[in-house]
Amino acid sequence: MSSTLIDAHCHLDFDVFDEDRDAVLARAANAGVKHYIIPGTTRERWLQVADLGRRKEISVCYGLHPYFLSVHASGDIDALEAQLDAHPEAVALGECGIDARLDDLDRQWQLFDAQLRIAKRRHLPVVIHCVQANDQVAKRLRQLALPAGGLIHAFSGSPEQARGFLELGFVLGLGGGATYTRAKRLRRAIRSLPDDGYVLETDSPDMPLSGAQGTRNEPSRVHAVCETVAGLREQSYSAVAMQSTATARRLFGLVPHQA
Repeated sequence: MSSTLIDAHCHLDFDVFDEDRDAVLARAANAGVKHYIIPGTTRERWLQVADLGRRKEISVCYGLHPYFLSVHASGDIDALEAQLDAHPEAVALGECGIDARLDDLDRQWQLFDAQLRIAKRRHLPVVIHCVQANDQVAKRLRQLALPAGGLIHAFSGSPEQARGFLELGFVLGLGGGATYTRAKRLRRAIRSLPDDGYVLETDSPDMPLSGAQGTRNEPSRVHAVCETVAGLREQSYSAVAMQSTATARRLFGLVPHQA
């Protein structure tokens, strides 16, 4: 694969990669993946994220993920501000967001809103986990008018919802979900996107591709996502790779040598 790819969202800091992380990165490099964006999920994991961020091929973000609401403490927002002060190389704030499948939506919104305000004040892009809450999240983003936009990670909505996020200055993360033929609404949305409206991602070790359910996902599989997106959009693999890489560079402020 000669086309350069960026995995715009993967959790290489997770323990499941501890025994073979270098091999995982080597497999991804062989598949054309040259850069990785790793979001933070909990205060406890920011140290591992920062360690990985020392590698030239990795950029990082810091945030508080709604899935781990039970471990977030009252002082974590202040700690997030301090972490961003200490790590000005962070390319975004995240992963944060709303997951309507989970409990305590009021607290989720409080945590999400606090992080959005930090991103606005610091002019940082924001990486958003948004599950079964596209319209509500879009409404809040419209109210706040974030200056640096961000990424709607693992987008799974309609063409109309996609257009709404794009109008707010956000791009959409396309990953394993695109590879499922039953994801008809998502596939319609993918076909409708402008060339600069999306990035490719794996969400490794999660969000497995069709046919690989039950296995650990890896950044190397972003090339299969690229193939799927290219087929849906009736474009060449190299065109989709080039477009998604350019969009990731623009969104996260990456310099050319990073990807």
